[in-house]
Amino acid sequence: MFDDTRPIFLQLADQLASDILRGKFAEEEQVPSTNELAAHMRINPATAGKALNLLVDEGILYKKRGIGMFVAEGATKRIAAERQQGLTESYVKPLLAEARVLGLTAQDIIRLIEKESEQ
Repeated sequence: MFDDTRPIFLQLADQLASDILRGKFAEEEQVPSTNELAAHMRINPATAGKALNLLVDEGILYKKRGIGMFVAEGATKRIAAERQQGLTESYVKPLLAEARVLGLTAQDIIRLIEKESEQ
């Protein structure tokens, strides 16, 4: 479930954000508690709490005192926008840089992508 490339709390926060993005947890829906996550993932409750608090700091979750954590309104849109920016930085910009070196135009790249998506 978790790998050694990044801290577990970051991986758990990403996983919860992915669950929200894919509709597993709807906006205004309660997410599992720190203790539920820790027991299910077999991790330290402090690590689970750190992941949840990170999502609170990012405006993805909010706390209802004495009740638990809930998905914030607009969280899905925020997560999608952040990941789209990450996709651009990690893949689109390097792709365009390599294309310039190879002398490919934007239309050439679009044709390559369309060809690959058909397979």
